[in-house]
Amino acid sequence: MSDLQDTNRRAILKTGAAAAATLPIAGFAQAGGSDEIKVATVGCGGRGRGATAQTLNVPGTKLVAVADAFRDRAEEAVSSFRQQYADKVDISADRIFDGFDGFRGAIDAADVVILTTTPGFRPQHFEYAVQQGKHVFMEKPVATDAPGIRKVLEAAKKADEKGLKVVCGLQRHYQPSYIETLAKLKEGIVGDINYGQVYWNSSGVWVRPRVEGMTEMEYQMRNWYYFNWLCGDHIVEQHVHNIDVMNWFKGGPPVKAQGMGGRQVRVGKDYGEIFDHHYVEFTYEDGTVLNSQCRHQKGALNRVTEIIGCQGGKAYPGRIVDAAGKTVWRHRSKDKTSPYQIEHNELYRHIREDKPINNAYYTAASTMTAILGRMATNSGQEIKYSDALEKGLSIMPKSFAWDADPGPKPGKDGLYPCAIPGKTKVMS
Repeated sequence: MSDLQDTNRRAILKTGAAAAATLPIAGFAQAGGSDEIKVATVGCGGRGRGATAQTLNVPGTKLVAVADAFRDRAEEAVSSFRQQYADKVDISADRIFDGFDGFRGAIDAADVVILTTTPGFRPQHFEYAVQQGKHVFMEKPVATDAPGIRKVLEAAKKADEKGLKVVCGLQRHYQPSYIETLAKLKEGIVGDINYGQVYWNSSGVWVRPRVEGMTEMEYQMRNWYYFNWLCGDHIVEQHVHNIDVMNWFKGGPPVKAQGMGGRQVRVGKDYGEIFDHHYVEFTYEDGTVLNSQCRHQKGALNRVTEIIGCQGGKAYPGRIVDAAGKTVWRHRSKDKTSPYQIEHNELYRHIREDKPINNAYYTAASTMTAILGRMATNSGQEIKYSDALEKGLSIMPKSFAWDADPGPKPGKDGLYPCAIPGKTKVMS
């Protein structure tokens, strides 16, 4: 295992290693030697297909079940997997699950589950997977509200108790350029970290228009990116990657946040309730400030990166410069393995070698940091991380069915209301 994963697992090892060492893994999920590992995918969209392909690239894996809220998407995914990985797909019609409860059947059929639905469902799916004794790969973010984060953290503790392995899709933790940059900063090459700037500024994402006959629940599920309960807003769904880098390099989440945001350019019936820009100032325990920008506005500057400021210079991914801007170190490697693949390789290596790994803790912390940022911009208030985690309101529907009330609803003009800083309540 890399030094990076060892660093990230220190807290986990304190609480989970003893349990993992004493529990026979055969009692929970498949592992050991060259035995075939059965895999199920829950969530068959683009990221689900990508993560499944990366898992099937690992020797000894076989896809045995899939689940998606929509039957058409589940069947399309199976067809695609069969074309790409014919000998590694063993899925009969009765192991293609759909609907809001289909995840249970898929998880029950496997040793390892890939959780790649829209983020709002992640806490429920992770909790059930751990309850059933399954190893997990789950995509970021791992929730869209504070109650969801609390559920994920509780399930993570139970995963440790059962000796289960959990890897999450914050792939920069498995990317050599980031790993080596952090190692160099720890050597003190340009002094201590004293500020940060992180960005996910882009033109935005796809839109899936309403089709006649759809219920409100189905429409929001299809056009999920534009609803907070499903996506978390783009500060959570995308920008979590960049925010996570600062948390990782600083050794934990910030203590408070304040910021501003709104919906200025991307306005219309197709765009739900999310903002099109956020700016957040996160403050860490030692006073270090992270300035965070994310924007979905066509025609504006695109920038997706992280800048870690230090006393004597600053670090970019794979490059460190001194105060004069001179490069003092640069990452160089001939290994071009994708970090998306590396994270799956590491999951299965840990399963087969029965070594502890649980990324859920730091992924939950970074997801919660992004949620904190949204809470600050939506409310216009300065909010402490601890208060947000403890008192943040649930934004999830009370029930799940195609005719159920998802929560947000359009007005007479067809537009969905969005948060109003200074008025919107985000905590109990």
